[in-house]
This record gives sequence, C-alpha cells and structure tokens, in this order.
Amino acid sequence: MSDEARNQPWWKGAVIYQVYPRSFRDTNGDGIGDLNGIIEGLDHIASLGVDAVWLSPFFTSPMKDYGYDVADYCGVDPMFGTLADFDRLMEKAQGLGLKVIIDQVYSHTSDQHAWFEESRQDRTNPKADWYVWAYPKPDGAPPNNWQAVFGGPSWEWDARRQQYYMHNFLVSQPDLNLHNEAVQDALLAAARFWLERGVDGFRLDAINFAMHDRALTDNPPSGLSMDRVTRPFDMQFHTNSMSQPEIPLFLERVRDVLDQYGETFSVAEVVGADAIGEMKAFTEGDVRLHSAYNFDFLYAKSLSPRRVERSLSQWNGAAGEGWPSWAFSNHDAPRAVTRWAAAETRKQSADLLVLLLLSLRGNAFLYQGEELGLPQGHVPFEHLKDPEAIANWPRTLGRDGARTPFPWQAKAPHAGFSTGEPWLPVDPAQAALAVDVQEPDPVSSLNVVRSLVARRKTLPALRFGQMRFLEAPDGVLAFKRIHEGEEVLCVFNLGGRSQRFDPPDGGQLQLVATEAGAVDGDAALPEALEPWTGYWASVPADRA
Repeated sequence: MSDEARNQPWWKGAVIYQVYPRSFRDTNGDGIGDLNGIIEGLDHIASLGVDAVWLSPFFTSPMKDYGYDVADYCGVDPMFGTLADFDRLMEKAQGLGLKVIIDQVYSHTSDQHAWFEESRQDRTNPKADWYVWAYPKPDGAPPNNWQAVFGGPSWEWDARRQQYYMHNFLVSQPDLNLHNEAVQDALLAAARFWLERGVDGFRLDAINFAMHDRALTDNPPSGLSMDRVTRPFDMQFHTNSMSQPEIPLFLERVRDVLDQYGETFSVAEVVGADAIGEMKAFTEGDVRLHSAYNFDFLYAKSLSPRRVERSLSQWNGAAGEGWPSWAFSNHDAPRAVTRWAAAETRKQSADLLVLLLLSLRGNAFLYQGEELGLPQGHVPFEHLKDPEAIANWPRTLGRDGARTPFPWQAKAPHAGFSTGEPWLPVDPAQAALAVDVQEPDPVSSLNVVRSLVARRKTLPALRFGQMRFLEAPDGVLAFKRIHEGEEVLCVFNLGGRSQRFDPPDGGQLQLVATEAGAVDGDAALPEALEPWTGYWASVPADRA
C-alpha cells in the first residue's frame, strides 16, 4: 500500500457493520437483544474484517419507535443494560481494533423526555421554545398542511399550552426547535458525553428533518395521487417542513465538537426529493460532516446498471465535495436480496451484492445478517411491531422483516438469539442460514464476505480510487476504480441471461475476486458472465 493510502483517515473507504441491538443477541432471556449480547458478538463482527461498528439506539426510551424516540440522550435503557456495560463494550471493541459509532437523533425526542415535559407545561417556562409550538388557525385547524411520515397531520393539540406541537414522525415524537441555540448546545453536550466515553463518531438520524420554516408556510403538492403512494406524506414536497438552509450551519458546530476528539467520523442519513443536493451541502469542505448516505438503494425495488451509474456518478470527487457512503440494506428497509433477486438465486445474488457494495466509491455499510445472505424475515400481521408497517399493511413489506432476530445456531431454540420468546419471531428460513451452519463451509456467504473484505483491503483503488464507468452489454454493469496507477476492473451481470463482456485491457487482466470469494493464483477472466455473477480484476504486479 502506498504512503498516501496509509495516511488516509481510518473512515475513508471503511466497511462499517450496523448492529440493531434489539435483534442482535439476548443474554438475559427477556427476548430483547442487549449490550452484553453485542459484547459477545463482537468477535464475530471482527472476524469479518470490518473497520467499525455502528450501533442503532440503545438510549433510554419508551420504545414507541424502538429507540428513535429518545427520552434521555445520555442514558442506556435498562432493557439494553447499563453505562458500565457500554464501557465494557467500548473496551472490547478497541481491543479488537474496531471503531464504534453510535446514532444521534437530533430531529426530535420522545414526548417522555424531560425537556418536552417541561416545555409543554406553559408558554413561559425556560424550555418553552425548545420544541416547535404554534397556535391553531381561527377555525381551530392545525397551523398548516404539513403531513407526518407515519400518517396524518404533523401537528398534535396540547391542552396545557393551548397550542399545537409539531411531529414529523409519531405523535409521541415532538420535533425539537433547532433554531434555538440553547437546544443546539444541549445536543452538543450529549455528543461530548459519548465522545468522552470513547466513541469514534456518530450517524445523524433523519438530520434533514431537524429544522423547519419559521413562517410555517404550507408545503406545495407533489402531484402524486393516493393511488401511487401509501401515505399522504408523499403527496407533498417537503420544502418547508424540513431541509432548511440553516442545517449545514448547525452541522459545522457538530463537526467542531468532533474535531476536538481526534480522528472521528460523522455520517448523515438524508431522506427526500433532493437528497443528493443535501448530502453535498451537509458534507461540503472540511468543516461539516465527513459523509452522508441516502435511500437510493435502500428503497429501490430493482437493481440495474443504470441505477448504480445514476447514483454514483453524482459523486465525482470535485473540489470541496464530501465522501459518500452506501447501504443496500438496513433496519429501515426490506432486505436487498429479497427486493432484487428471486428466491432460487438468493445465495448467489446475496454474494454478488456484497461484491458490488464493496466496489463502490465511498464507505460500505453492511447490515447485520447481510454477511449470512439473510432474506427478508416473514412476520405475520399479529406479530408486527413497527408502527409504519402496521399503518401501511399490507401494501408494504415494512421494517419488521429486516429487524428479525439474528440467527446464531440453526438448531437452538429461537436460533440461539435468546432463551426466551423473542420480541419478533425467528423466521425458519433465516434460522437455516445461522452462523454455526455457515462457519465451517468454505463457500458459505459468511466466508465469502470475509474473503472479499480481506481482499479489498489489499486493493487501495477499491478503498480510495476514482470511478470510471464503461460501456457494457444490456444488464451488465462495468466500471474501473483507479488510484495512483492501480486499476481494478469491476464487472457484474445484473440481468437475466448470460452475457459476454470483453474488458478494454484484454488479456492484461487477471481475476482478483468473484462473487464466490477471493481467487488465488493466475486465474483468467470468464468468457461469459452468467446471471448474478461478477468479478474484480487487475493488472498483475509483474505486468504493471
């Protein structure tokens, strides 16, 4: 590896493994994953060769939105453990060489947060302006037409203040007023609390929801009718209820705090019609966030070369441009292998998707179970917990199927996740893909992922390089990653039939890895690509 590559910050081109704590591993038999379960599972995570772990919320919460409704930014919810458990988690992760980033939810809190309980008492208390409050219209209607993500108006009447409060998500998730500098200060104090405990950075949840138009101007219609959407929220452009120009200035304050703690990392979750524009604004220069990701792939119903090129080509490395991150699956979206591939090709397509994800310019987020090739879990309606899934059933797959318990042992009760009844049922199709089944199998998805992550670390072009797309037959995606004279050709057949692809460098290239794992020796390129196959290839060192 070149000196330039060695001098890159740890997070650039990193592979980051997302843990959803409720569903990772339960150690006390209550059916809910906990911090001690994560501690036990860190050896498995480290064995993948990833650089960091992202922990979804474990903070004190009534769990109406499963942790994203925070009641205490500096507390561990008892169902997950204690601050001492978190400190032990940090110690073990550091010993394994894993960085740890955690969620920060700055858009809203739980209605059980002490800040909101004080704010709602009257209009004159010290925290009266810490949330978004507004008077009704003369006819008693809400202040404007804003719609909430989970359905219904973004306003809830509060009799104590005789005002409405704003909520972009659940009624129990009132929006913070980040226009108030005192609110910003309180959030940054919470950030320092965790940085002092050793965390290496933050993922900022729904950060483009964090500020609103102070004039409370109506949102314009999107032009979409109800027969094309699942919720009224999609029938508006959210130009006034979110995505305000003051957000990047707050992010500069976040970055200033992070920079006081060494080589930290920050990544924004960005949702909306202008996600790319906001991602670039949030990461511009060296004074805002390090990275951002959107839902280009997470909500995509299909995968095509054009979709990949359209998303990736918007990040060309221009001066001042931030660094993108990418995810195919996470806790908010149905698993990619179920959305994009047929059941009969699940294993092969799951492996190819990891090969592709690790090829993209940016950071790669692997969601727990992706290394096992898990499909979307089946959750019967009577067991659904996700408020969005329940509200939109049966029109969407919902989020519960991506949050089902992680399978550790195929034959153990509840797939080894817990000795008690899990909070969501274990899908037998996922249990059959448990860690203990895949561990001894050299061609299992688990071992393919390990080999691909390891091989990627030997190729700086895949971590840091520029990206140049190539012409290819229908259904075939081809591009080069280029860094300091090193080139890696990346080719994937995402179509339904065999295709021939002739590399521009002809016979000068040799295989580095395929969707079946790392390749050893002087392997030749395949003459034809079968559906859901692909490879990395490079110029051999003795011919470079």
